Amino acid sequence: MTIQRPSSNQAATNQLDRIQQNWLAASERRLLNWLCARMPAWVTPDVLTSTGMVGALMIFVGYVASNIGPAWLLLSIMGYVVQWFGDSMDGSLARFRHVERPSYGYFIDHSCDGLATLLILAGIGLSPFVTMDVALITLAGYLLLSIHAYLSARVIGEFKLSYLSAGPTELRLVLIALTVMMMVLGAGPGLFGLWSGFDIFVGGVGAILIILFVLQTLVTGQRLARKDSGRS
Repeated sequence: MTIQRPSSNQAATNQLDRIQQNWLAASERRLLNWLCARMPAWVTPDVLTSTGMVGALMIFVGYVASNIGPAWLLLSIMGYVVQWFGDSMDGSLARFRHVERPSYGYFIDHSCDGLATLLILAGIGLSPFVTMDVALITLAGYLLLSIHAYLSARVIGEFKLSYLSAGPTELRLVLIALTVMMMVLGAGPGLFGLWSGFDIFVGGVGAILIILFVLQTLVTGQRLARKDSGRS
């Protein structure tokens, strides 16, 4: 009988140290555990991953359709809830039921995260509230920080899920609040010439993400340099 040993990449995925220090982490974990215990058997992690992508598509459609009328932004707000449910529950349910597929789950989940982020920020950029240039800068910042998280998972075995005490859930709440303000204030020229207040806010978030990427890269680089120096 041949015994198959896990590859080094699979072993690394299994041993990842998940670092999650966002404000809502403990409360969210209690809620997710409560939901997991009540999920019907036909709801699988793959179904939940697909649900998260449906939510991202709802967000995109709502923002684009807001060119017709601001009431369409309600679809985006609903989409954030659906996207949170699917994205947060898929891995939680797999761990709750002990049906984890670490390599498959890691790959599919974070591939879907990237596509969902593209849909959300492209939708914001195609809305009448934020210019596409600003939305793409923020998309670049988010993807840069994601790259850092994935690289850190590979080289130091730590997968960081939050920065500045905020994670994906807090970011969704900020975006929901922003969307409500879009409905209340409407689109139109702001106090900053061609840039609206929404442009300034979304661009500011993008700038923070890019700065975080640079700082985290420097910190992790120094950590790895000390680690490698100790081996020589």
